[in-house]
Amino acid sequence: MEDLYPSRQNNQPKILKRKDPVIYTDRSKDNQAPITKEQLDSYEKNGFLQIKNFFSEDEVIDMQKAIFELQDSNKDVASDKVIREPESNDIRSIFHVHQDDNYFQDVANDKRILDIVRHLLGSDVYVHQSRINYKPGFKGKEFDWHSDFETWHVEDGMPRMRAISVSIALSDNYSFNGPLMLIPGSHNYFVSCVGETPDNNYKESLKKQKLGVPDEESLRELTRIGGGISVPTGKAGSVTLFESNTMHGSTSNITPYPRNNLFMVYNSVKNRLVEPFSGGEKRPEYIAVREKQPVYSAVN
Repeated sequence: MEDLYPSRQNNQPKILKRKDPVIYTDRSKDNQAPITKEQLDSYEKNGFLQIKNFFSEDEVIDMQKAIFELQDSNKDVASDKVIREPESNDIRSIFHVHQDDNYFQDVANDKRILDIVRHLLGSDVYVHQSRINYKPGFKGKEFDWHSDFETWHVEDGMPRMRAISVSIALSDNYSFNGPLMLIPGSHNYFVSCVGETPDNNYKESLKKQKLGVPDEESLRELTRIGGGISVPTGKAGSVTLFESNTMHGSTSNITPYPRNNLFMVYNSVKNRLVEPFSGGEKRPEYIAVREKQPVYSAVN
């Protein structure tokens, strides 16, 4: 298969134009969408969309209880699915929750979410990756700037930009507690990064990413094109959908206020993974789902 988005192959970074649609359902069918035309326009232009108060207070309480129960039950567990902070034993992320936990299976299958992502991707979908990110007050560490698609393409073999991350806020998101930051319009440009991917790179990158991180000049250019950086803030229960290639990151949390999020990444069934474009080994199933994935179709 032709590599339309080569990365980590040269010693100089390069910005390439996007070759894929942003919204895959024909815009003439906007009146059939589960979100408004204005929301579709915003997503197509910026590469992300926040929907506040998506989940009710009771649903948020249930999800908060579930993520902390999972955190407590994994406190002393040695598992590759449990990622710990690089300088401590604190849990940073727990992966594959949509398969390993019945409650989060139900969240992944929430019709309100599926209706939106199926419309945006123009097909049935499956969960490519799921995880809970914990960013406790005073201790939560940063996530460097990156495009998810760059990693999924190079290390997992995701062919095209036809996936969406759904971030469910399970703490109030302020502008100061290590929030998600996104560069508007960056989804329209692919930063081909430098470096060569070593075997088992994920064992370090999930703690702190060093490869697939764009250079400073490319980031300056993307922020110039996009007009700055956007920080979606809001109460727990808000949802932010962002396109697979949208450049994003977050700072450390040095405040008393925690920031916890549940991520579900949906990929189109027409965009199933092939061999990694790095030529390396496939990453484990708990990071990049390939086999036996449930397909979420319009009849669900």
